[in-house]
Amino acid sequence: MATRRGFLAGLLVSGALPRLAWADVGGPAFLAAAKDAAGEYALHALSARGESLFHLPLPGRGHAACAHPVRAEAVAFARRPGTFALVLDAGTGRELARLTPPEGRQFNGHGAYSADGSVLYTSEVVAQGSAGRVGLWDSESWQRIGEWHSGGIGPHELRLRPEGGLVVANGGIETDPEDRAKLNLEAMQPNLTWLDGIGGIVAQAALEPGLNKNSIRHLALGPEGQVAFAMQWEGDPAEVVPLLGLCAAGESPALCPPLEAEALLMQGYAGSIAWNRSVGRIVLTSPRGGVAMVFDGAGRPVASHRRADICGAAALGDGFVLTDGGGAIWALDDRGLSLLAQHALSWDNHLVALQTA
Repeated sequence: MATRRGFLAGLLVSGALPRLAWADVGGPAFLAAAKDAAGEYALHALSARGESLFHLPLPGRGHAACAHPVRAEAVAFARRPGTFALVLDAGTGRELARLTPPEGRQFNGHGAYSADGSVLYTSEVVAQGSAGRVGLWDSESWQRIGEWHSGGIGPHELRLRPEGGLVVANGGIETDPEDRAKLNLEAMQPNLTWLDGIGGIVAQAALEPGLNKNSIRHLALGPEGQVAFAMQWEGDPAEVVPLLGLCAAGESPALCPPLEAEALLMQGYAGSIAWNRSVGRIVLTSPRGGVAMVFDGAGRPVASHRRADICGAAALGDGFVLTDGGGAIWALDDRGLSLLAQHALSWDNHLVALQTA
């Protein structure tokens, strides 16, 4: 019997390869970058049970990825400050395009497709000064077709809003383009910026002046326009500040502290965030602290779970799936952590859920 791989190879040779949907390549639930024991990097497509269905080689350390909403194509981003974003065909493993930002720009590890998949949005900075940009790329030709201002300095994650446009986490940190030294910690101004479908600023939200060293990094979308955001504290390590916030466009951010006894567990660093809207739970992870904290939809602490180097997080069913640097993949629900799979890999910081056709 002919194998699926052989069938696809034959179609590729004949030039008749159709555009595959995600269901045609095993219906993966997640994407995650990892390093193997030989030091090689790849983007893995994972099942809901934590199985690696296939992996696509990367030229260096990956960070996050995004999936086309229909076609079995993924874009893998270099860890910042990086200058590659690879467009990968998940059916054949081919590199369809290698995107490079304009001269003097750097990718910042994250991107998102438009709802119809026609445009890829990329998080970028101007290397000198770290002014934020959102790059726009045509997903057929992979030509750059424009850019928007991100509304701040040092944008990191951006997310597509259900009603259209984007929400951007502007971290507020100016970095040296060569060695990533942080240059403006005293004058940081992190913010959330909501952009409409043509790049106009709809709304912005900033932290109180005393919390300006709390860099806004990662985002999760909740119900009714709510955004949960994860932060990384750049101030005095002895000072305890909340690392989770909630906000909607036009409102002031509400910060969500953990239980007082657990305030130091995350060591000032939140690495990933996910919101499970079906059960009203938010998970915030810290690889530095080795902890995953669970909050309810109003930002009240529910539970904390310890696991070394845990970071990647995505919603699934009535709970979450988490990854750690030791190669483990975990299920998390109200009963706690349970092991789904163990791989001879080191997972990077993010687990990206595929909400695709």
